[in-house]
Amino acid sequence: MFQPLLTKNFHYGRPASLKEYEAAGGYEGLRAALKMTPDDVIKAVIDSGLRGRGGAGFPTGRKWSLTDRKSPGQRYFIVNADEMEPGTFKDRFLMERDPHQVIEGLLISGYATDAGKGYIFIRYEYTEAARALETAVQEAKGAGFIGKNILGSGFSMEISVHRSAGRYECGEETALMNALEGKRANPRSKPPYPASKGFRMRPTTINNAETVADVPHIIKMGGSAWKTLAAYEGGAGTKLYGISGRVKNPGLFELPTGTPLKEIIETHGGGMQDGYSFKACLPGGASTPIITPNNLNVPMDFDTVSKIGSRMGTGCVTVFDDTCCIVRAMINNLLFFTRESCGWCTPCRDGLPFVYDILQRIEAGVAEMDELNVLDENCETIYSNSFCAFAPGAVDPVRSMLRLFKDEVEEHIKLKRCPCLN
Repeated sequence: MFQPLLTKNFHYGRPASLKEYEAAGGYEGLRAALKMTPDDVIKAVIDSGLRGRGGAGFPTGRKWSLTDRKSPGQRYFIVNADEMEPGTFKDRFLMERDPHQVIEGLLISGYATDAGKGYIFIRYEYTEAARALETAVQEAKGAGFIGKNILGSGFSMEISVHRSAGRYECGEETALMNALEGKRANPRSKPPYPASKGFRMRPTTINNAETVADVPHIIKMGGSAWKTLAAYEGGAGTKLYGISGRVKNPGLFELPTGTPLKEIIETHGGGMQDGYSFKACLPGGASTPIITPNNLNVPMDFDTVSKIGSRMGTGCVTVFDDTCCIVRAMINNLLFFTRESCGWCTPCRDGLPFVYDILQRIEAGVAEMDELNVLDENCETIYSNSFCAFAPGAVDPVRSMLRLFKDEVEEHIKLKRCPCLN
């Protein structure tokens, strides 16, 4: 029977204390890691198959192995908790309910990459989570888990909680580093990569909060054993899946990686509310392409979702019911991304407002049919020519709308009004 790992210490409305966390096996992973070599810790993470839980899905152990651990001077490890993707709320629950889990994961990650300083870069609006983390840092420091010569191992690390400047682009790792340095949160050119020249031009490793929280369990169980918890052969471990929209039981669920999308919606989300049927969903946040009923049985894992033309992203599913206007949904999406653009490159700064304007014209009934070609061409231009992944993610759902719901969009134009209003 499946036993939760990430959510086992969750208490409604409050964080687990250090005493509660240790009673449930907390900091055992850190104790075990400090008896291993950093290379052995990295190997365990590689063996686990853990991939970044922030959306990109890059292999975590491989990222750690690329970090420059030989050059003299300071190294940094940063937890990316700048969770601003619409429809995504998994990291918030982790930090509010079990902050020590994130801190322990950061300590082990810092040990593996020889980082003497760790930052938890958290979304500005997550005040409750930030307070929980700040309290937990002080508790851990008082217990000897943070600071000089941790548990007599010779490894030293300090941790700070840094509240974001409050911009979606801060979640892009190079923009995050600029923001942490007090600069405008624009993405940086690569190379150089953060692994060699990152924060303050020193070797830096950045992972999502959920990714880091998995690490103590991998060390305690062993990488290969943790990997087998997945429900799908190509997956690894457990995953936090969120669900929102017109379902009976919206919320956050820890499940084996690769749990089918249909099971997440119908079994854990309780299915659609009475009187409504499933129309489509965004499988992993507002920047992921639409999935229709034809692919409801897809295992929610990075590779399998990619094969059907979408992305798993954060694994937080936004459900659209049969009364939802897909054009209106995309307008809502684009409004967010248009406002959050950092303005660094032309395709994003000027292209997204143009796409947003065409969608508004379609909904208002003043667009002509040939504007669909203009919309499609601009989405492709933005997707292929933007400086970072922000703008491609913004137009990906629109591109999927034009592919999967072309008839509905054309009906808007033909009727000169939104048919969903009747």
